Amino acid sequence: MYAARVTKTGGPEVLEFAEVETPAPGPGRVLVKVAASGVNFIDTYFRSGVYPRALPSVLGSEGAGTVEALGAGVTGLAVGDRVAWADDNAGSYAEYDVINADRLVTLPEGIDLETAAALMLQGMTAHYLLNSAWQLKAGETALVHAAAGGMGLLLTQLAKARGARVIGTTSSAAKELIAREAGADEIVRYTEVEDVAAEVRALTGGRGVDVVYDGVGKDTFDASLGSLRKRGLLALYGGASGQVPPFDLQRLNRGGSLFVTRPTLADYIATREELEWRSGEIFAAVLDGSLKISIGARFPLNQAADAHVALTGRGTTGKLLLIP
Repeated sequence: MYAARVTKTGGPEVLEFAEVETPAPGPGRVLVKVAASGVNFIDTYFRSGVYPRALPSVLGSEGAGTVEALGAGVTGLAVGDRVAWADDNAGSYAEYDVINADRLVTLPEGIDLETAAALMLQGMTAHYLLNSAWQLKAGETALVHAAAGGMGLLLTQLAKARGARVIGTTSSAAKELIAREAGADEIVRYTEVEDVAAEVRALTGGRGVDVVYDGVGKDTFDASLGSLRKRGLLALYGGASGQVPPFDLQRLNRGGSLFVTRPTLADYIATREELEWRSGEIFAAVLDGSLKISIGARFPLNQAADAHVALTGRGTTGKLLLIP
């Protein structure tokens, strides 16, 4: 089979398209023929070495496809079943992938494979951010950075569905339109203002927002803290612009007894029950029309490096997929 892998860490150029041995499913594992693999910022962290892992390594943390073969002891699945997954160690940039059976979810009728591949990691991330990291309530206000991106669009739609107010940040008028179509109430174009936090406070009558959902990281961290109300939460779920350097915890005191969390999806789908709950609810949201999935671009598997360039260039909207 063919896969996109790295043998050394670095920029997008270290991603190589290579023929590798098709894996065999061991006990408790399942061989899946990959129909589509999601491209996520966490993949760039593994590629660059921000998150270390053994090399050589096939990248890819998310995908969807059909069951090809079952390892010993696997029950509840059959060859031909349509399945999806989100797993940091998956290696989904490939024609075939082997996944632990307890990490796979079967797809309901009405959810196609590309939608599932675009939804699993970011959809369940949005779910835990809104339901567990901070339980967003009707009437509360959330600041969503990069509101026209894949995560931003999901967070905005799900937040609006529960009656929250959403202030989004974008870089351009075109992206503002996309974010507003997803339901954003207000937009701050960070490229056109000197002080994002001041703009957000003006939009909230000086109070600040209840929660900030920040996947950008280094470039937005100060504005995120400055936008919070007293005892508000910054959910720093990614670092698209780079990792946030160490900071003085007294800033949280001075800002109004603030909270900061640096969560990761794996800790919020650690049990089978959580995995089924989060995936089930995001599938249901797609099926009832309250959540629309935007696929921004599809790249052939042999163009994985180009997909990474597009993603990190911050010029994309919606979700990027690799198609074997």
